Amino acid sequence: MAVLTQKPRGTDDLLPSESYQWHYVEEKMRSIAHRFGHNEMRFPTFEHTELFHRSIGDTTDVVEKEMYTFTDRGGRSLTLRPEGTASVVRSFVENSVYAAGLPVKVYYIVPNFRYEKPQAGRFREHHQFGVECFGSYEPSADAEVISLAYALLTEVGLKQLALQINSIGCPACRGKYRAALVEYFEQRRDKLCGTCLDRMVRNPLRILDCKSPVCQEMAKDAPLCTDYLCDDCGEHFQKVQDYLSDAGVAYTVNPRIVRGLDYYNRTVFEFVSTQIGAQGTVCGGGRYDGLVEQIGGPATAGLGFGMGIERLLLVMKAEGVEIPKPAGCDLFLASLGEETDRPVQTLVYELRRKGFATARDTTGRGLKAQMKYADRIGARFSMVIGGNELESGQINIKNMESGEQTPIALTAEAIAAYLEGESC
Repeated sequence: MAVLTQKPRGTDDLLPSESYQWHYVEEKMRSIAHRFGHNEMRFPTFEHTELFHRSIGDTTDVVEKEMYTFTDRGGRSLTLRPEGTASVVRSFVENSVYAAGLPVKVYYIVPNFRYEKPQAGRFREHHQFGVECFGSYEPSADAEVISLAYALLTEVGLKQLALQINSIGCPACRGKYRAALVEYFEQRRDKLCGTCLDRMVRNPLRILDCKSPVCQEMAKDAPLCTDYLCDDCGEHFQKVQDYLSDAGVAYTVNPRIVRGLDYYNRTVFEFVSTQIGAQGTVCGGGRYDGLVEQIGGPATAGLGFGMGIERLLLVMKAEGVEIPKPAGCDLFLASLGEETDRPVQTLVYELRRKGFATARDTTGRGLKAQMKYADRIGARFSMVIGGNELESGQINIKNMESGEQTPIALTAEAIAAYLEGESC
């Protein structure tokens, strides 16, 4: 029976005392995305499984080990969304969003699902802020998307973050790099894990992303993708760096970044924190120019990033970022006696309609307990309404912080005017 009061492993509860922190970062995300010209997109929590096999790649850890896949009553294979980009691209194609003109710039805040070992900042159900941009092959678009992530991370108060960028090239130059990787790892195949032996045939770049310590150690001396970039990719990558410098966004080139999904090409990047140990990547993304066409749409450039909200909040806490608490209750109305019950309720409704956060007791508590509750919910002002106040039409409104009391008329209009004046 204990399972009824235990959440599934790898999930978490968001309690009322914590939700303001999520509201704060989500409002920042929406505001900054809007500032950069992105509009919100929403899409289903589950998709046809084939979408993720085709877009993410059969050789990735996500597809091989981490997807929550099930068969519905109609015999269809469906998967809880493990990441956002594939769903956005599917919607972009299915709804012909491109027909309205390019570029198309969107953002989303969604839950994703991956069956993996829960760790600090890593959950089986986690929440992601994502940004996608369709329609531009220009390096200025890469810098725009990276700058959006940078603006958000700095505006929420993070200082100990490092931006790492890389280019993994296009299909033309990646063939040479792939051959160099195969030659390198072929000489060490007896030390590779079983998964990487298979990857060496299907997608050797995935070896660089292996979680095995042995494979990671071997990958340190593997050929660098930046040494195999064609002229176009090299020029594109240099311009991305130039644009980032112009925007005042500091970065380092890390040729080992390949990202964990197969759809990436050319620019890839990560914002990494030193505050939360091994799981330090707060945001990651890059360019995926062939993905729209791969899923069945017209050839369209694409790029974007994903940012885990749980991990972002973890890093903010580690850096000591203070998240401002929202304003509490404006006014608490305490009632004395049964005859005040309905007039107090009417007054509460009138003040709420005027835009004030107003509360009253609904549990039948005595005055002392009512005032303790008013303290607990952070009421700025309180009023005690009894028979005398109803008869005289006058009441004292109390400042809960200073204790000062001010007489006013017992009408919604007079109380609203007073509260409005105190808010100025």
